[in-house]
Amino acid sequence: MIPENWDKETDVVIVGFGGAGVAAAVSAHDLGSKVMILEKAPEGLHGGNTRVAAQGYLNVSSKDDAIAYLTALCGPYKVPEEMIRVWADEMAVNNEWLAGLGGDPQEHQHPPAGIEFPELPGAQSSHKFHDGPKLGYGLTWDRFESFVLERDIPVLYETPGRELIQHPETKEILGVRAEQDGKSILIKARKGVVLTCGGFENNQELIRTYLTGVPYCYPSGSPYNEGDGIPMAQAVGADLWHMNNFAGPSMALKVPEFPATLSMQPLHFSKEFPGGMIVVGPDGKRFGDEKFKTRHGKVPVNGVWKALQVPCPMFMIFDQPLMAAGPLYNKEPNRGWTAMMDRYDWSEDNSVELEKGWIRKAESIAELAGIIGVDAAALEDTIARWNAGASNNEDPEYGRKLMLSPFSEGPFYAIELSPSMINTQGGPRRNERSEILRPNGEKIPRLYSAGELGSIYSYLYQGTGNIGECLGFGRIAGRNVAAETPWD
Repeated sequence: MIPENWDKETDVVIVGFGGAGVAAAVSAHDLGSKVMILEKAPEGLHGGNTRVAAQGYLNVSSKDDAIAYLTALCGPYKVPEEMIRVWADEMAVNNEWLAGLGGDPQEHQHPPAGIEFPELPGAQSSHKFHDGPKLGYGLTWDRFESFVLERDIPVLYETPGRELIQHPETKEILGVRAEQDGKSILIKARKGVVLTCGGFENNQELIRTYLTGVPYCYPSGSPYNEGDGIPMAQAVGADLWHMNNFAGPSMALKVPEFPATLSMQPLHFSKEFPGGMIVVGPDGKRFGDEKFKTRHGKVPVNGVWKALQVPCPMFMIFDQPLMAAGPLYNKEPNRGWTAMMDRYDWSEDNSVELEKGWIRKAESIAELAGIIGVDAAALEDTIARWNAGASNNEDPEYGRKLMLSPFSEGPFYAIELSPSMINTQGGPRRNERSEILRPNGEKIPRLYSAGELGSIYSYLYQGTGNIGECLGFGRIAGRNVAAETPWD
């Protein structure tokens, strides 16, 4: 039913105030449309994954090479050629767009550094940029946010979109039902709606349904990304794509006190610490190289790339020298939700976390096995085999190259780890105009999307590609929704 009375009205409603929402809002506004942004998070916690990411965005140096590279990244999970071409066109002008709005594009990790899959054709076209002289710390997000604030585009915080209002006959999207202060409000969108509300990293039901190999998984980024745009789009007839693809998993600590994960320094692919450390599954056995550098969660398996397979639960087992080497958690607040937003102050000697029960302690491996619920003989055998190899500075089982120290005498420690992810890539299918599509390929009139909600990345992922895509398809959505004729 078409509401007789609306609580608010505007030309364009943007659902989600992250990188894609910024690009869509600014583009539509600068073409003369009135824009309103709905944001689920409270003010100060907004920005989505863009705010707490490493702050890089993709800009390509050659459109033809970029087309070849993305085609190869998609592999057997094909994406329409017209989508790939439009993506390349937009990735080539991200710097121009940012500079044109007063930004300061700066390249980091100059090629070949930072190219995720250098063996694929066209990879050399990828260049990682950020804004200003310093990388990280949410600084590029601050620049993006300023574009919205200086235009005085209204942002309704703590106002998640809940339902799209659709004309019963024409199937046009007329507005959004949102939730504010526990009440429903109806917002009229005279030209259209753009969904930019991110992935489903913090929705366990969707994770169990769509992501293989992880019965549960937790975000390293924004906990407000709960997949809200997926049921909203499905309810008005949208098709879905790329729902099985995500940037992860990694292994991290998840505790009830915080909604996002905490990264453990000994598991970093390049950092070295003294002491013995391995990760085991519920059978008490190792399952891989704990220091392997995945490609945003993907690892090579039999000539293809698959998401890292992790057993649940899993445990980081370590000894006293590692416990005494300093904080196990990386407190540097340059990226990640817990570090940047919650700012948890991990103790320098790990003693507070031991008291909290996040770290478990025992005088023997057998006792530790009993505490964490794994077979004692199996864990003792695993440690013995690790010690035998590490004594020769090698890992015969999995070829690990870093931190090859045998375990010392007790005490011993364990931390239960959970799968963690940066983001999901799935959501409503869109076309090269950022229009959301039905299963038959027809567009849903006046409905657009951009960013991680229905991302173009179907298989493999190039770092900085998500924020780059947020900007590119955000601009496309903003331009096209602004060109719509008001329905009233």
